[in-house]
Amino acid sequence: MSLYGAAVKRPIMTTLCFVTVIILGLFSLAKLPIDLYPDIDTNTLMVITMYPGASAEDIEQNVTKPLENTLNSVEHLKHITSDSRENTSVITLEFEYGYDIDVLTNDVRDKLDMVESSLPDDSENPIIFKFSTDMIPICLLSVEAKESMAGLYKILDDQVANPLARVDGVGSVSISGAPKREIHIYCDPNRLESYNLSVESIANVIGAENRNVPGGAFDIGSNTYALRVQGEFDEASQMENIPVGNYNGKVIYLRDVARVDDSLEERTQQTYIGGKEGAMIIIQKQSGANSVQISEKVMEMLPRLQKNLPSDVKLGVIVDTSDNIRNTIASLEETVLYALLFVMIVVFVFLGRWRATMIIIITIPVSLIASFIYLFATGNTLNIVSLSALSISIGMVVDDAIVVLENVTTHIERGADPKQAAVHGTNEVAISVIASTLTLIAVFFPLTLVTGMTGVLFRQLGWMVTIMMIISTTCALSLTPMLCSQWLRLNNRHSKLYTLFFTPIEKGLDSFDNGYARLLQWVVTHRTITICACLATFVASIFLLKQVGTEFFPTQDNARIGVNLETPIGTRVEISQDATRRLDSLWRAKYPEIIVSSYTVGPASSDNTFASLSDNGSHIISMNIRLSDPGDRKRGIKEIADLMRKDIDNEFPEFKKAQVNVGGGRGQGMGGQSTVDFEIYGYDFEETDSVAQQLKRILQGINGTADITISRSDYQPEYQVDFDREKLALYGLNLQTAAYYLRNRINGSIASRFREDGEEYDIKVMYDKEHRTSLSDIENIMVYTPSGAGVRIKELGKVVERFTPPTIERKDRERLITVSAVVDGVPMSEVVTEAEMKIDEMNIPSGINIGLSGSYEDQQDSFSDLLMLGVLIILLVYIVMAAQFESLTYPGIIMTSLLFAFSGVFLILWMTGHTLNVMSMIGAIMLIGIVVKNGIVLIDYITLNRERGMSIRNAVVLGGKSRLRPVVMTTLTTILGMVPMAVGSGQGAEMWRPMGTAVIGGLTFSTILTLLFVPVLYCVFAGNGVKNTRRKLRKEIAAKAHPVEN
Repeated sequence: MSLYGAAVKRPIMTTLCFVTVIILGLFSLAKLPIDLYPDIDTNTLMVITMYPGASAEDIEQNVTKPLENTLNSVEHLKHITSDSRENTSVITLEFEYGYDIDVLTNDVRDKLDMVESSLPDDSENPIIFKFSTDMIPICLLSVEAKESMAGLYKILDDQVANPLARVDGVGSVSISGAPKREIHIYCDPNRLESYNLSVESIANVIGAENRNVPGGAFDIGSNTYALRVQGEFDEASQMENIPVGNYNGKVIYLRDVARVDDSLEERTQQTYIGGKEGAMIIIQKQSGANSVQISEKVMEMLPRLQKNLPSDVKLGVIVDTSDNIRNTIASLEETVLYALLFVMIVVFVFLGRWRATMIIIITIPVSLIASFIYLFATGNTLNIVSLSALSISIGMVVDDAIVVLENVTTHIERGADPKQAAVHGTNEVAISVIASTLTLIAVFFPLTLVTGMTGVLFRQLGWMVTIMMIISTTCALSLTPMLCSQWLRLNNRHSKLYTLFFTPIEKGLDSFDNGYARLLQWVVTHRTITICACLATFVASIFLLKQVGTEFFPTQDNARIGVNLETPIGTRVEISQDATRRLDSLWRAKYPEIIVSSYTVGPASSDNTFASLSDNGSHIISMNIRLSDPGDRKRGIKEIADLMRKDIDNEFPEFKKAQVNVGGGRGQGMGGQSTVDFEIYGYDFEETDSVAQQLKRILQGINGTADITISRSDYQPEYQVDFDREKLALYGLNLQTAAYYLRNRINGSIASRFREDGEEYDIKVMYDKEHRTSLSDIENIMVYTPSGAGVRIKELGKVVERFTPPTIERKDRERLITVSAVVDGVPMSEVVTEAEMKIDEMNIPSGINIGLSGSYEDQQDSFSDLLMLGVLIILLVYIVMAAQFESLTYPGIIMTSLLFAFSGVFLILWMTGHTLNVMSMIGAIMLIGIVVKNGIVLIDYITLNRERGMSIRNAVVLGGKSRLRPVVMTTLTTILGMVPMAVGSGQGAEMWRPMGTAVIGGLTFSTILTLLFVPVLYCVFAGNGVKNTRRKLRKEIAAKAHPVEN
């Protein structure tokens, strides 16, 4: 027995099966975590190595190169890039997509173990960072403080960070901008020399004195006692009384040669919120945790945490990504509901029966809710991709049910019993329904195979739509006929309201049918004119494609702007901070859209890993600005960003480099403004710098570029000590020993750790501040020989001023410099084409190469992936149709409708000013399945008419007329299902608008032309087929009439 036969025969069992699916789906929905994007399988690892006090060149030579050479042999490595900057080496390993990152991490760890011994003694162990969406902070909290600033780090650590870290799902809580406590032993070099002491000897004494040493156990009488020497300091002031040596029989105390300063660490980052000094708390989530739930718990806790803080410490929110998630999800939910409403209206208008409408509408929730079971079972989240899959599918899941119900209704109207009509009606169209669903699956299932960034985004879309299509077809072949048999009856009596409302609609639809039949009669008669006109339309649309620009992803308005500023290199923190304070005040006064503005200035401490990942220094400022929601302001985020750029250019010459980044980050694949990056490879700094400056001037002259930056900052002034190796050897010294003496006096030597309330603080011994402010202070530093004699630096070498690059970038083990531009207001393809033409005219020195990367490289990779996917999908769809029709010709006829679908996409993109991007291309690919469905329904019915003995022309005209309503209805449901997506204005709407627009344009245009062109082509091929058959028959008859004589 067939599926629909069994469903009609056993209605209760059928109903309960689908009720079970709905219950399981709703249970899964309740348990689903909510996030912005699907969990993105990372393909990137970062290896960070700290080497305090080392210059960029030292880092490159002694840390980065040895690590690169070893890590280059890791399997499946795509690119290895590195940044060697002062104190830090950051190596980024980008792997091919599709490999287990945990296995690769272990491989990297093994390689690092091999090379660790060859790194400098003072460098810290390399740390491996695994990139994932969990690394993006879900909340940035602001902290304002006045009197409590000195102890702010400990207050925040105890009262805020620890309670927040205990929230279920929180991965890590970092504090930025609040300097840590540090105990400085500031030595006076003159006194040290007079008592024959050194920084090293004092550090050794402090290290030896600040100890608790267990002495074992001993017995007294019948008891056993532990023996312990308790030497750790209870207070920092106790250190002043430590004997550090003796001179002429007199004990020298620490207070005689140094002062103990219990304060904050030197040269650290400072954070300002709304112009007031404070700190920032960064909250990251655990893998797979629910971002929205965590954020809600954190926001719930803030008032309680505030009560435990000193009165001058105020907590606030800078960024809460869950706001963006909630708003985006809410606008998509709204889109889904609107789509549902539009589909209901279309079905009701066309069918004219509320029962028939309800039968169709029931298919939608069943199919949509069933997809939640898949999400829950596979550990996925409810995100913008899964919700957009629902929005896309609403118009399509009803198609099969419409075709079945329309046919069953026809049988009932002819007087058939509803149960028989349900079985026979479904039987007639079952193959057609299954085939059209298979064509859609052939479109969406390959999306699950796409690799790279596009694959990460659309894999879930492919799976969800495929599952919903399978469920909707199952519904159409079981639930729909069962409900038809139970609910539909032949009813010729109608109420007055029905007659009043539906009579004009019915008349309109009848005249629409008749008008189409007359038009079809005309085009079938004038085949040549029709074919030429349709093909001319397609060719004309191809020329339009040149007018449509391309980009990677559309820019989203997520109400966040990130600003990176740089004053001239070497500028003191106080000067950078003052310029930023004035800029911040100006913006807060000028742009009422700004809700929160915070900025961080100064070098990050070595243990603040979050800050160390990005550029930092005394001249580098990073700002975070949160705007009001897009619906609450008149100006868009791009307009505000443009005005901010002009403010910096016109009023703040102090800033040598400035980037205003829409979406918080520069060129962030999805949602940020696109960037074009030109990579200049070459070893010589001067030559690559010169080419970079030329390229920057070229880009400045191109319309649509903004924020043009060169990745390599200006050369950093620094004093270098050139030791004379012969003199060092004469005194029994080597370069490393002399360098350490120098470093310990200027940067400080960590002697020990001071413990208090379970916390540890560094005790650092160094020269007092006033003894390290001039060149002569450095030249007069005393170095002690192995025999204990003192010799000054100026006697061992000379101190010279040199300029070194602050950051040395490398990619695939070659030095490079990147010139980057934000694409603003014009398609990216235009900027790239013009730039490449001008680069060809440049005079580039030999040994220097220029390559393209950034969003443009991502776009090219994604476009080539999607084009290959398109070809694969067209082949799969053709195979499915050829199998259904048992013909190679009919699928070819139906596939011609794709030409007009793509014409419609180009036309509507050109008319609406959208670009051809990843989203509009996905829309075009989706059209392959949707458009072909119409052709299948049409040809299937025409073939049925031919089998019933009709002539070709009559079969085409009658088939077209009878299938017009289902085709128009399914097309309208899909188009109206996409309308809320195409015109949406909520958060995240910018991303899906091009997809919705492309589907609407392509489907409208192709449906109009398909209804005319496909029947004409059918007539041509079927006519030729009949002629060929007749010719064969004549030959056979002739052969029989005149047999060949032997």
